[in-house]
Amino acid sequence: MGYTIAAFRRCGRQRGPSRLGPTVEMITRTLAELADLCGAELEGDGGRVVEGPASLGEATQREISFFAHPKYRDDLLATRAAAVLVKRGTAIPRSDLSLLRCADPSAAFTRVIRAFVDEERKPAPGVHASAAIDPSAEIGAQASIGAHCFVGPGVRVAPRAVLHPHVVLQHGVEVGEESVLHPCVVAYPRVRIGARCIVHAGTVIGADGYGFEPGKSASEGWSKIPQCGTVVIEDDVEIGANCAIDRARFGATRIGRGAKLDNLVHIAHNVIVGEGALLVAQVGIAGSCRIGARAMLAGKVGVNGHVEIGDGARLGAQSGVLDDVPPGADFVGWPARPRKETWRQVALVQRLPELVERVRALESEAARLRALEERMSELEGGRA
Repeated sequence: MGYTIAAFRRCGRQRGPSRLGPTVEMITRTLAELADLCGAELEGDGGRVVEGPASLGEATQREISFFAHPKYRDDLLATRAAAVLVKRGTAIPRSDLSLLRCADPSAAFTRVIRAFVDEERKPAPGVHASAAIDPSAEIGAQASIGAHCFVGPGVRVAPRAVLHPHVVLQHGVEVGEESVLHPCVVAYPRVRIGARCIVHAGTVIGADGYGFEPGKSASEGWSKIPQCGTVVIEDDVEIGANCAIDRARFGATRIGRGAKLDNLVHIAHNVIVGEGALLVAQVGIAGSCRIGARAMLAGKVGVNGHVEIGDGARLGAQSGVLDDVPPGADFVGWPARPRKETWRQVALVQRLPELVERVRALESEAARLRALEERMSELEGGRA
């Protein structure tokens, strides 16, 4: 069930004490409203008002939480929350706790969180007086250009796009409709950013790819390989803070539609990231790799150059990918191997001390038997 802007505005708001201070405007919701929002069955007082979401351990009597994993059962039993989202059919041994029963408490809690987030206040349309705009640049209707931005020659900023302060767009850059570039984003020449993208602070798009040729001798050092390509960010992409996406040596480094990059992700030259791929913090992808659609790379995954990761593949945290990964595969470890195979190897490694002791005991027993055999041979020889 959707939550319309009109319904959002009809919901209660009040000013009063909160964790943010005594004068912060709070958004309040009744349990009945939240149950309707989540498609949940409410067990408890639908008129009870809550002021926001919180974890089970930290929730107060005016907050709502969720229970989705048995690991947190003790927290559930001790929580002071006004209500808890739980999965349908879950036995809850507390009669004093209001419950919102639903199919997926975690997903439902995301909707609850959104219900307490005020509408983002976008900067007013227009160009700040301190911004430097080249006369040849095109600024679309209702776009917002913040303080100290630089918009270079031939740049095109589409309608309703937002450039927060200190954004730099070098010559020929294109920014699509309703895209938001946060402070200090830098786009190098000819970079294309699609519609409805979000690029967080400090990200650099289009810096030179890392390429050098060795000289004929050590004294000649390294010669820089020209990086003549660009970067294309397709529609609906979100890029976290302080990411680096390098321009292609030729052609384009490309981030596919709907892909989501966490903070501190590095994409090297000529990489293709497929539609809807998820790249978590500190992922590093070397040059000319192909990341399939809806692939998921967990934190600190490192991918060797010219590797192809198939559609829907999943790579566990800190995996080191040296070879191609098949579509739909679930890989972990270094070097990354199928998850079940890796955990079997880990289990064997954990048994190594025990196995070493057993081998030593067997060697000792074998030595004892050899000595006994030699002694018996000597005795038999003496009798002969």
